[in-house]
Amino acid sequence: MASPHSANEAGGSTATAAVSPELLLRMFTVIARARAIEDAVAVHIRDHGFAGFWHPGKGQEGAVAGAVAAMADGDYLFYQGRGAAWPLAKGMGLAPILGDLLGKATGSTGGKGAGVPHWADPALGIMGEGATLGSVYPVAAGAALSAQLRGSGQVALADFGDGTAARGTFHESLLEAARWRLPLVYFCENNGISVSTTFESVSPTKTIAERASAYGIPGIRVDGHDAVEVYHAVKTAIDRARAGQGPSLVEAVVTRVGGHWEGDAQKYRPADFLADYTDPLEVIRERIDPGIARRVIDAAKAEVAQALQEAEAAPLPAPSVILEDVFA
Repeated sequence: MASPHSANEAGGSTATAAVSPELLLRMFTVIARARAIEDAVAVHIRDHGFAGFWHPGKGQEGAVAGAVAAMADGDYLFYQGRGAAWPLAKGMGLAPILGDLLGKATGSTGGKGAGVPHWADPALGIMGEGATLGSVYPVAAGAALSAQLRGSGQVALADFGDGTAARGTFHESLLEAARWRLPLVYFCENNGISVSTTFESVSPTKTIAERASAYGIPGIRVDGHDAVEVYHAVKTAIDRARAGQGPSLVEAVVTRVGGHWEGDAQKYRPADFLADYTDPLEVIRERIDPGIARRVIDAAKAEVAQALQEAEAAPLPAPSVILEDVFA
């Protein structure tokens, strides 16, 4: 059985308009570093165990790199917790990313989001994530409303998976966002499977993007394995939002290479589910000088190995940290 996430199912050609060599290298570097984190964390969990659940994002890094590349520094990012590419792409360093992952005081939240990290750094536009899937929509819409009222020119991006698109908050917030023309981009990473339930078995629509028509906004489906294609789609949506024309819905078709969590046996999947898999790292690597690409990958592995070693040696947070950074 072929993978339902092959590139040619995304509804468009990968022959997208060119981007600058600098932007191409930037996106490739994000993917390489995110992949290095994925590989290093998998080994760490195997060898040392883990105080929580790591939800791997291997295979989905290209969609993230492309989406964030289209954002301005001051734009608001509300991400879902799979992999570490989102905070990495938005500018967070390896130390706070891995620090939070291991529950150490060096993390961006001081270690309060260990196991299922809730990375946050408002100065970078990384606004964290809610405690429940589906909370991203009203919170991101609220940030977009704030930007609209203040006339700041900022755009909010709400990232979610195909399963989360079934939540009522998706439809409720999208209705108001469309009516009020909020500067908001709904970005779906559709990997076709919600934990162990296939998208086709529960969705009355064949795509997420087509749901946009019910709210009178643009909906586009792209190949999430191609960071360049994602970049162009999200940039169009962001430019539209910043111009006061309201939200858009972008669906990036991606592949969740690993299980829902690290250690998931994936018995619900056929053995050949990766038969048509297109690695986003290799898609963009083909457009970069081989020598440069090799150096970027080697550097990413070395930097992540060093950062992980430092995170392992970092101190645990004091119990009092739970009372910090709260509203009241």
